[in-house]
Formats: sequence, structure tokens, C-alpha cells
Amino acid sequence: MLLSFFVLPIKGQQKNIDKLDTLRKITTPGLKLDTTLIIKIKNKWLGKIDAATARQNRKDSILKIIRQIDSVDLRITKCDFEKDANAMILLDEATMSFGLLNLELDRHKRIKIFNDNGKDEANIIIPYNNQFGEERIYGIEAETVNLINGKIEVTKLDPKLIYYTQDDKNRSVIKFTMPNIKSGSVIDYSYTWVRPSLRNIPEWFFQHNLPTLYSEIIAYPNPIFKFSVLKRTSLPFDKDTIHISGIGHVWAMKNVPSAKDEPYMRSLHDALQSIKILISQINYNSKKDTLLRTWASLGKEIAEYKKFNKLFDQRLPDEDIIIKQANALKTNEEKIAYLFNYVKGNLRWNEDEDWISEDGIKAIWKRKSGSSGEINMILHHLLKLSGINAHPMLVSTRENGQILLNYADIYQINKLVVYVPIDSIKFQILDASNKFNVYNEIPYDLLNSYGLVLDKDNQKYELRFIKKDEPSKQSVFINAEIKPDGTMTGTASIASFSYNKFNDLVMYKNLDEKKYFEYLTNNDNNLKIKSLKLENAEVDSLPLIQNIEFNLELPGTDDKYIYFNPNLFTDLYSNPFIIKSRVSDIDFGCNKSYKISGRYTIPKGYKVESLPKSINLTMEDKSIIFKRLVVIEDSLIQVSYNISFKRSFFAQAEYQGIYNYFKKMDETLNEPIVLKKQ
Repeated sequence: MLLSFFVLPIKGQQKNIDKLDTLRKITTPGLKLDTTLIIKIKNKWLGKIDAATARQNRKDSILKIIRQIDSVDLRITKCDFEKDANAMILLDEATMSFGLLNLELDRHKRIKIFNDNGKDEANIIIPYNNQFGEERIYGIEAETVNLINGKIEVTKLDPKLIYYTQDDKNRSVIKFTMPNIKSGSVIDYSYTWVRPSLRNIPEWFFQHNLPTLYSEIIAYPNPIFKFSVLKRTSLPFDKDTIHISGIGHVWAMKNVPSAKDEPYMRSLHDALQSIKILISQINYNSKKDTLLRTWASLGKEIAEYKKFNKLFDQRLPDEDIIIKQANALKTNEEKIAYLFNYVKGNLRWNEDEDWISEDGIKAIWKRKSGSSGEINMILHHLLKLSGINAHPMLVSTRENGQILLNYADIYQINKLVVYVPIDSIKFQILDASNKFNVYNEIPYDLLNSYGLVLDKDNQKYELRFIKKDEPSKQSVFINAEIKPDGTMTGTASIASFSYNKFNDLVMYKNLDEKKYFEYLTNNDNNLKIKSLKLENAEVDSLPLIQNIEFNLELPGTDDKYIYFNPNLFTDLYSNPFIIKSRVSDIDFGCNKSYKISGRYTIPKGYKVESLPKSINLTMEDKSIIFKRLVVIEDSLIQVSYNISFKRSFFAQAEYQGIYNYFKKMDETLNEPIVLKKQ
């Protein structure tokens, strides 16, 4: 199997794909494709149905549907299964046709606007990507339909109002705004999308930002191809069957709720209802060529691909001096820390996540800027020269979605990092492209997924699950005095370890002082920070210490009572799980540990009226443990909370237990202490 069929093209490649070369790219090395074979394949395909015929038949059907819009759609006033929706997708349907040389998709979409808040849906964006071959969008037809005094009024889109823009080096978009939009309008548009390549067949998403009444995709495959289907679905299919024509296959869903960005969702992409069609086999001349492979075989192909591995084999200017300084250090950990910080400090990330390069590490070193993959290639090169056992690792970030263990596909990968094994169990993963990353911490956006290790020296190519067992810790100590006028003054010391430190530093360096104070106080207008001093911000091995002086207005205070809540300066201020149902898994990223301690001096003339009890609250499987200890001695109240998360991942099916537990924990955390005037 030729790697060029799977690997992302080098920049500038694939602009004009020769037809015969395209056929070669989907067959095995050494297969001779003569003109006779091509004609036979084409005749076999054309004898049943070709892409052009399928496209035209579908286009006629779409146009017929557009003409059939009637008052039924126009009189709909709400979504029955999501009543607060401002708009709804009435119909989203497409046919996908596979020719020998291209992939075509005809799509038709119909949207109902319920109210003024839904009018933004009239701004249509159609993306297309040249990363996998020159994609084209054509045949756009669009109209807005309104019901005016009982009569249907159609306003067609002026083609002159369709705009083409470039988002980045690979991605372009078509934009247009539908005309004559009112509350109650129906938007209807269709287009054809074409790509001269069968690499990375796009997913079909049944779920979107709006609720969807009906979504359907029909695939018309070339008979020489055998397909398998990857299903990311939890909702039932309305259809999953051979098309009525006997050639294609149809999948459909109805009453699909809108996609929700839920708390601690690893990736919206992972949660959306979708299918992806995979070419698993090509049949030709009574021969079968299987295309689906294992991660090990895919890793071997990548590692041995010349345009990939030669990028590491380039000498850098002054590398001898750098390596000499690294080798003067006593331990491997010191070497790793030195080289990691040297690369991080001398190269600038250009915001590109590419894991392959057209220039190589020498050119990147010269211009001091590159993609995350290029920067980490340089780090890998220097580590190897210094004697460190390091390997490239291909990964998927949280935003890109989780790598699937049983589905080997190069397009799941979007980043290259460096893997350093410590022993048979422990390892380090280094990413020097992010200025906030540290050498001794796995990057947070890689946790709870897999990475493909490319150990070419030992011919080992395996997936490693990326996790962190040690909890990310945060401790807060408060020493405060409560005053008779219902105010509190005091100091707080916040010690942030691991990812808590990373997150606080990112926020501190990206926000102005006012915004950062709001972040620390959870936007509590009653809590005012007077001063803030940081310690260990530049020391990777020590926690970030934030020393704070603060004033707090205690709400609800009157002439007789003072109320206060000791849950201050934590990210446990509010319950993230307040919705009773959930569609996605819960991914905290890592285990967590919180310690919150406070000493509060009671003002003279007051006594404790109501004091929360000491409590131990534990999940049934002991995955989360919450403890509160409250002690009073004379005029001093001491409160301590200990919260431990011993699991970082919970399946959607476990949500009811999480919902109930967090509800109880939130109530306990925010239970006030009440003082009464004597």
C-alpha cells in the first residue's frame, strides 16, 4: 500500500492530480495498471451507475423538494423535542458518490427560523479544504421562503452575494447571507462538493448546533470498492439499510437534539452523532487488496517514509556547542530539562499543528519559527545526539478528538511530540512548542487518549495510552478576621501544582490584572483583592505560590447575624453538573486533589449560632472522596476540606451518580457559618 494515499500531502503537492497516478495511489506497489484494466474497471462501474448520474438524479430530487416547500414547514412555531430552540434544521440530506478518480457530495439543507434570536442562522458558511486535494464547491442554489398573508413568498439568493474567502493555508470558506429573513422564515439551499481524491472521506454529522428533525446520507460506492463504516452514535438510526435502488446504502436519524458544549467534555467532535465511511478493500481482476491496517503497520510506513524521516536527519548550525553543554550535565533529567528549555526559548510556534514539514529542521532552525511538529522534531534531534532514548510520537489533541484504538487511520493524528521512556511503565512526553509547557509534565491536551510511538531503531510501533496517575494538587490556606460590621479581612496562600499551575500561569500572563483578579475570585463582587505576589512562576519543579491580601463584604449580614462561606479562592465555587441529563462522557483529564484550610477569628460580642458539621461524603465506588472537618476553640473557627478525585474519566452512563454526588458536595461546600450577636 503506497503511503502517499494516507499521508497528508506536502505543501504544494496534489494541485493537479494525474488520473492514472491517482489510480496507482489506491493500489499496491508494483501493480501494473494498463489501459485495458482501467477500461474494464470503468465499464464495470458504468454498467451499474456512475457518479455523474447519481449526482444529477439527486440534484433533480433536491430541486423538486425545494419546489415542494409548503405551508406545513412555514407554520411550524417550535421544535417539539427541544422547545427552547431559536431555529431548527428541518432537513439535512446528502448523497455521496464514489468514482474512480473523485468523491462527490450533493447536499440539501433546510432550516426553520422561529424567532429573532434565530436569524443568525441566515449567515451560511460552507468550508472546504485543500489538504487532501483541490476541493471545489459549485451549483449553489438558495432561497428564503416566507408565509405572507397566507401566501408563500420565495426570495432567491443573488449569486453575486456569494463570497469566497481564505481562512488559512489549507482551508477556504464560502459565505453568503440569505435574503428577506423574518421570524418564521424557511431557509433552503443546496450545493455540490467535489474532491479529486478518495483520501480521508469526510464524516457525516447527524448532529449540529441546532436540533435536527431529519438527517440522511446515502452512499453510492463504486462496485470495485468494499467499505466499512465507523459509527460514533448513541442515538438509534431511523434507517440503516441498502438503498431502494439496490446499489447504495442509506443512514438516517430523526429528532436529533442540538450539540451541547458540556462541562468536562473532552471534545465536541467525540460526542457528535456521526458516521465515517472507510475504504476497506479494492477488488480488481479477481484480486482483493485490503486497505485497513493496524496501528503498528501504519506506524512502520510513516517511520520509513523518506519525506518524513529525512526531516530528522539534518545537521543544525551550532548543534555541537549545544550538545556539549547538555552533556556537561550529570543526569539525563538535567539534559532533558536543559534541551527542552533551550528549544522552547529559542523557537517560536507559528500556531500551526502540522506534524510533517516540507522544509526540514535545518530551515526551521534558521528562521527560528515553525509548526509544533517541526519544533518538536528539533527537540527530538538534539535529545538523540545527547544520548537520550527519545522517539517521535504522533498524537491527537483534545480538540481534535480521541484516537480510536481499533481504527488505524492517519487522519486521526494532528500533532507530533517527543516520547522518552523512563522504564517499562513510566515515560515523559515533551512538547516544546507551547511556552507554558514544562519538561516533567505530560501536556494536558493529550491526556486520556493514545499516542503512536515511532521507534524505528527497534522496529516497534505501538500505541501508548497517555494518562497521569498522580493527582494535580491545589491547596488554599486562609487566615482571616471577621469584623462586627460584616466584613472580613485576611490573607490567602494558594499553592498550585501540575496542571493547576499551568492553568493559573496561562491566565495570569494572558489577562490584565482586573480580569485575573476576577478569575481568582470567581467573579464574586464582594471579594476584593488588595495585593498579589507570585513565587516560583519560572521554576518548573516547584508549585506556583500566590500570596493574596483581601477584603470580603459578607452578604446577608444585619444587626444581629453575620453569615460567611469558607469556600474561597477555589475552582469548586459552583457546581458544573447542574443539568439532569448529559450526552457526552466526563473527562477531568487527570486525578485531582484539593486541600482548603481556613482560620477565622470571631468578632467580640458574637457567638456561633450555626456551624456546619464534620462530614465524610464518598462516591459508591470511592472514586471521589470529600471530607469536611470543623473545629471551634474560643474565638477561633477552623475549617478544612479535603477532596480527592481518584478517577479522571466517567462514561456517560455513569452521569446520574456524578450528578447526585456533585449536588450534595456543592451544598456541603457552600453551607454557611452563622454568627449571632450576643
